[in-house]
Amino acid sequence: MTDTAPPPTTTGAQEEELHPIRLRVNGVLRTAEVPARRLLSDCLRHDLGLTGTHVGCEHGVCGACTVQVDGRPMRSCLMFAVSAQDHEITTVEGLERPDGTLHAVQRAFRECHGLQCGFCTPGFLNVIAAFLEENPKPSEEEARDAVAGNLCRCTGYQNIVKAVLRAAELRLEEQVDEDAPVEVDEVAR
Repeated sequence: MTDTAPPPTTTGAQEEELHPIRLRVNGVLRTAEVPARRLLSDCLRHDLGLTGTHVGCEHGVCGACTVQVDGRPMRSCLMFAVSAQDHEITTVEGLERPDGTLHAVQRAFRECHGLQCGFCTPGFLNVIAAFLEENPKPSEEEARDAVAGNLCRCTGYQNIVKAVLRAAELRLEEQVDEDAPVEVDEVAR
C-alpha cells in the first residue's frame, strides 16, 4: 500500500468555453465573458450587476424579466446573452433620465399605486415604455391588451392599467413642455 493521494473527484460538470461579448446596456457599452448558453437575464443580473431585471418563471410566461432590445420588449430569460451582442438593451435601471428624473411610466406607477410587492414591476415598466412609444394615446382597452402578457399576482391589474393611461398623459405633458416657446428675459437681451 502506498501513501498517494486519491484521485480528484469530479462533479461531472465540464468546463464551459467562455465567449467575450459586448453589449450596449442603458446607453453604456459593457463587456462580459459568458458561456454560450448564458441567458441574457442571468448575464444582466450576475455578470453586469443589474439586478432590477427579475427572473420569475424562466419560461417566458410571466414577463418579470422583460427588457427592451432595440426598443422592443423581450423576455430576457428566452434570449441568450451572446445573441444580444450589438443590440441596444434597456433595463429598468435605464428608464430614468441621466439627471435622475423618473421615466413617465415609473412616475405613473408611483402615482397610481400600480405595484404592491414590486417583483413584476420592472417587466411591466419596460413593456409599457415600449408600448407608449408606438401608441402614445392608448384607450383603456389598448392599455389592458398591452399589459396582458405580463403576470402580476398582487394587484388585479386595475391600477396597472390606470398607470398606463397616466403615463401616456405624463408623456404628452412632457412633450408640450418641451415644445413650449422659451421666454427670453428682458435683462438678458
